[in-house]
Amino acid sequence: MKLKKQVTVCGGAIFCVAVFSLYLMLDRVQHDPPARDGDLPQISVLQNRIEQLEQLLEENHQIISHIKDSVLELTDTGAISPSGHLPFRSANGSWVLPFDGRPTFLSVQPLDCQFTISELFALPQMLDVYSLLSFDNVDGGVWKQGFEITYEPNEWDDEPLQVFVVPHSHNDPGWIKTFDKYYNDQTQHIFNNMVVKLAEDPRRKFIWSEISFFAKWWESADVHKQEAMRKLILSGQLEMVTGGWVMTDEASAHYFAMIDQLIEGHQWLEKNLGVTPRSGWAVDPFGYSATMPYLLKRANMSSMLIQRVHYSIKKHFAATRSLEFMWRQTWDIESGTDMFCHMMPFYSYDVPHTCGPDPKICCQFDFKRLPGSRVNCPWKVPPRAITDNVCRAGVLLDQYRKKSKLFRSKVLLVPLGDDFRFDKPLEWDQQYFNYQKLFDYMNSHPEMHVKAQFATLTDYFNAVYKANGVAPGTRPPDYPVLSGDFFAYADREDHYWSGYYTSRPFYKNLDRVLESHLRGAEILYSLAVAHARRAGLEGRYPVSDYSLLTDARRNIGLFQHHDAITGTAKEAVVIDYGNRLLGSLVGLKRVIINAAHFLVIKNKDIYRFYQTEPFLETDDRRATQDSLPQRTLIELESSPRYLVLFNPVEQERLCVVTVLVNSARVRVLTEDGQTLPVQLSAQWVSAIEMSGEASFMARLPALGLAVFHLYDSADSPMTLRSDTLLRIPGQGQSIRGLDPLPVRSQTVDAQPFYIQSQSLTLGFSGTTGLLESIRRKDDPQEVRVQIQFLTYGTRPSKDKSGAYLFLPDGNAKPYSQREAPVVRVVEGPLFAEVVAHYQHFQQTVRIHNVPGVDGLSLDITTMLDIRDQNNKELAMRLVTDIQSGDTFYTDLNGFQIQPRRYFQKLPLQANFYPMPAMAYIQDSQYRLTLYTAQALGVSSLASGQLEVILDRRLMQDDNRGLGQGLKDNKRTANRFRLLLERRSSSGKQSQTYFPSLLSHMTSTILNHEVLALPVLPWKHGVPSVRTFAPLAGTLPCDFHLLNLRSIQSLDAHSPSPYTALLLHRLALDCGLEDQNPGFNCTTTQGQLSISGLFRGLDLQLLQPMSLSLMHSQPPLSNDSSINLEPMEISAYKLKLC
Repeated sequence: MKLKKQVTVCGGAIFCVAVFSLYLMLDRVQHDPPARDGDLPQISVLQNRIEQLEQLLEENHQIISHIKDSVLELTDTGAISPSGHLPFRSANGSWVLPFDGRPTFLSVQPLDCQFTISELFALPQMLDVYSLLSFDNVDGGVWKQGFEITYEPNEWDDEPLQVFVVPHSHNDPGWIKTFDKYYNDQTQHIFNNMVVKLAEDPRRKFIWSEISFFAKWWESADVHKQEAMRKLILSGQLEMVTGGWVMTDEASAHYFAMIDQLIEGHQWLEKNLGVTPRSGWAVDPFGYSATMPYLLKRANMSSMLIQRVHYSIKKHFAATRSLEFMWRQTWDIESGTDMFCHMMPFYSYDVPHTCGPDPKICCQFDFKRLPGSRVNCPWKVPPRAITDNVCRAGVLLDQYRKKSKLFRSKVLLVPLGDDFRFDKPLEWDQQYFNYQKLFDYMNSHPEMHVKAQFATLTDYFNAVYKANGVAPGTRPPDYPVLSGDFFAYADREDHYWSGYYTSRPFYKNLDRVLESHLRGAEILYSLAVAHARRAGLEGRYPVSDYSLLTDARRNIGLFQHHDAITGTAKEAVVIDYGNRLLGSLVGLKRVIINAAHFLVIKNKDIYRFYQTEPFLETDDRRATQDSLPQRTLIELESSPRYLVLFNPVEQERLCVVTVLVNSARVRVLTEDGQTLPVQLSAQWVSAIEMSGEASFMARLPALGLAVFHLYDSADSPMTLRSDTLLRIPGQGQSIRGLDPLPVRSQTVDAQPFYIQSQSLTLGFSGTTGLLESIRRKDDPQEVRVQIQFLTYGTRPSKDKSGAYLFLPDGNAKPYSQREAPVVRVVEGPLFAEVVAHYQHFQQTVRIHNVPGVDGLSLDITTMLDIRDQNNKELAMRLVTDIQSGDTFYTDLNGFQIQPRRYFQKLPLQANFYPMPAMAYIQDSQYRLTLYTAQALGVSSLASGQLEVILDRRLMQDDNRGLGQGLKDNKRTANRFRLLLERRSSSGKQSQTYFPSLLSHMTSTILNHEVLALPVLPWKHGVPSVRTFAPLAGTLPCDFHLLNLRSIQSLDAHSPSPYTALLLHRLALDCGLEDQNPGFNCTTTQGQLSISGLFRGLDLQLLQPMSLSLMHSQPPLSNDSSINLEPMEISAYKLKLC
């Protein structure tokens, strides 16, 4: 009877929504403004209205169909148990949970899908360039990887060659030495010499990139040095280029961290120097992502420079004079994302490879290498001090002219520097005195038709724009436009730098954990301070936690350096990075629990903060920087223990939460006293000591803190024990289970076995215990998705794989071990999982039995330990029947998707690409996406396959300067999600490449886990707490709140009253079948009102800003709606109180 009543109510709700929606449609059509063209025929007006009505009807149909689906889930799948309250097993064996009474709907407006199905015009892509090139590596003469360059002597008679020599010093914030040791040994001396030597001659110029080093020097410099440095910058002698905290890696870094380190550097420059970088400089990252030009463009920069690009691509670009081009995003059908980019043409950024094509000659003009120096020229011809200007100037000018023939203007850039250069006063004198003599000679001889000078990077770019008669950042006439990226990088032969995509995966994972914590801490801190100000309690709140945020921003920023997150530093340096990250993780957890304490206290009048008496515990702890986290044990009592769950995602979240408890008699209640279903499973602490894992389904507010009660009480019918089965190879092994969590065992057989939820049925191999197939509940077809493990060796020749290079000894070999694996199968009402135990890895495949995003994909954890291996790389391969051909798709920095193609003309290692967040294959029926919580290398070596390198242990250096192999492997947990989507009957494959809404959300929940924060028992009783839901409404579900970052003040320990809101509007592929996301999801064509967004706070300022907060636009009225285009990232300065 109760079931019929609920169905009747829901049916009535559908009818009411339908009627009301139709009423609104008619009202909107009726009040359409008249056409502007008075001569437009009435039939055309009527046709437009009919089309509009059809579109509105389609929107209404989507809403109604999703409500209908929710009702069907109530009835057809038995989502209400026979008793109405208790979990039960349905006829097909799957568990059914009590329905929480909140049907949800998904409404993506058709106009919000148009972006991804629009046809792109014929824009040259790097994929086209790869198809075109033969990659033959022909000997080019003095320019080994290029070709002979010739010119006519009179080519510059009408327009002299302008030469801009740009002195620089590339300083790695950690590589062979730690950040601090580099600073103490070399970098501080570069700055101290700079202040003196640049001031000696106003014609001298220099550029600097890494603000992490500059800030450290500034903080220790006296007022006179600071003032002298400021004068050099303001006069234009010293330019800050890019201005990020580091020169970020672009393969493994996530766009959140890339932006954050850019903001940190720019905010430091703004606060201390008042300068705004205008040009990007990236000479050392090992390949380049299309994300970086977009971020620099949004930060109001106009030009950029890159260097480490595949030598065959450099040769092609040089031959077509395309080394300077407009770098455009693949989705941009106009030119709004264009960034002027200069690609250096030769092998390296050192002096022998920057003056011209012949390194033997160019090395003779690196005056640090004068006889007597510890650095010499490998070509056996040393430099000579400049006295005979006529001969030497002519030789150098010949190189300048040849290099200039590769570009379209008669303006030439010549970098002058190398790693940690200019650390001795002598080098400043050697380089500047000798070059000035050469410049003076050239400039005083009109017949040479050249004007040479020292310059900054922006001096050069401004001269290019001026020579072409265009404004800075504008495309010069006839300059090429290009989209795509520059991976994988090869510097010579078949030496592809695709190994570092995976190197040291433990730290790549730790980095992402830190990023999620930083974002969560920023958001909660900003909200807590705003609410404390509003309540007049700012004096009681630990505002000084801001210094912990600053430290974390800088340590995470430091780790984005292209020798840190890449895994390409010395072992001692890695430990230093790890200790910094761990210290920041501890600090961020403190910020989070302090903010959560204030926000969940019901009566703010009784709020008090005590540094030595925290209100909440952290969710987990790490003993050392290289250990895995251990979850906090919640000790239950008969009185309630409160648990606060933090959802860092900007949408409401329905998910399974697991906590560690000391009792099997656990009961979980919501804040309003509703008992929740609990699945109890075992975690063995030791051979004789067991603790329990309690899992329950929670609905959490967006960006909010939800309160739950945990009790140790008599057995509740809502607490169900997991059914655990051990599949054991052979006979003679006995398994003992302890009450109340008994374990069954059986001998392995070859028959496949299955686990299932209401959304998915998974098939597993009876012999390997690994995944074999996936079937969705709405699809009669079982799709083959087979997981295999393989190993790569390294080649036997002199050149072997190392931290940078992947040089395999052929195709991968199947992973094998003598004993068959032990396989554990756990089933229960909330989740089912299969755990396969192998010698070097343990793989857990889990599915959650909840509606929405969390229940639609597979949660996969692969625990690795290859410390007993030599020169082995462990890979996981997905083998399917999806007809993907030679095409697959990988993300760039978690921001955008890049199509890839497997090229047989390239070696195996050249077909691997970075996978910071996801990769997928697809055909006309299905898309299979693998999501990752740590950056790794990925490829598709055959149709229907995806392959990811999980870890690498290599015993030797690969001759790229590190001087070590990769032998410091850790026990590592690589975390993934796997999602199978079906293409809708009307969904054609688009020309651009985007994830679906479900796909975006799956990646988000993987990378932003719920934090479970237990309230500590207090002597005098715990004060009353309540759920904190910060958003008054819902964000459109194609908006990602990238950050809510408190903005600095002059006081390092407290923020200003302003907050930076960073938003990213996602682009959606709507051609895949909609799935119920588990929350109310609508899109709004990019419109968002900020004024009513945050519950309990007033908006007093809404000001559009550049991405790094250095450039502002006029403030908007507080009640304005903002508008973002798909893929757009925008920043706003808010004042909330």
